[in-house]
Amino acid sequence: MRRPFVGSEALASGALTRSALRWNYRRVFPDVYIPVDVQPTLYDLTVAAWLWSGRRGVIAGAAASALHGARWVAPTVPIEMIWQNGRPPPGLVVRNERIDGDETCVRGGMLVTTPERTAFDLARHLRRDQAVARLDALANATEVKAVDVLALAERHPAARGIRRAVAALSLMDGGAQSPRETWLRLLLVDEWLDPLRTQVEVGDGRTTVHLDLGYDEPRIGLEYEGSHHSEDRRTYVHDIGRTEFIERHGWVAIKVVKEHSPELIRFRVREAFARRGVTPRLRSGSRNRQRPRP
Repeated sequence: MRRPFVGSEALASGALTRSALRWNYRRVFPDVYIPVDVQPTLYDLTVAAWLWSGRRGVIAGAAASALHGARWVAPTVPIEMIWQNGRPPPGLVVRNERIDGDETCVRGGMLVTTPERTAFDLARHLRRDQAVARLDALANATEVKAVDVLALAERHPAARGIRRAVAALSLMDGGAQSPRETWLRLLLVDEWLDPLRTQVEVGDGRTTVHLDLGYDEPRIGLEYEGSHHSEDRRTYVHDIGRTEFIERHGWVAIKVVKEHSPELIRFRVREAFARRGVTPRLRSGSRNRQRPRP
């Protein structure tokens, strides 16, 4: 009884008494319990939600993406499910939507939306930047392709959020290694039209490193560095040699940390383009600010 279970089933089978259920377990969702000393994981909550549905709901959204291997899904996200119930308890989001048989698969004994259907739902129901971060993580884990998701969308022309989905799917890139890399990429593509790639290889045939993002023609690369790059001494020392290697191969390496403002990042990239003698093509509606704010 370390995992979620249906309380009424445990009582009916004699596995627990009512007093044991009351004192040793706590309710996660109606009639679904876990031990009082267990901090539920995202997987536990997903199983609990499925049990609450009478084992009939289809796990969808961020929880489904985690079951497919996507990272960066916190246990605090609402568990989404395709099922028929108008009054789900807190912590659950239930949608009564059409779903075809080939849009589901089985993970851990539960019905779950396929990677393509999961991407379709994420792209429709989330705001653009959040959707793209989730899509990037899913594509990184499953190699799901936007073209396949858009083909699935053609089955559901009346589905809510189709236009939003198309916009998010056009930006999906499985090369992102973290949500902050996705954030940085969107910041740049919203400013300039110049092609920007993820996981750009820099090397000499014997040694190869990968830049998080890069503009090929002017050889400008960007890397988002989490706190471990400065807090871990070995990583810090390694990064010095890595940066020198990148620069020896003709690339400008721009390092970005969370304290950098969007204005400062755009300013630094704009300066790098200028040093290369290249004028980036502004996207319509971009801010094009000249003075950075740190």
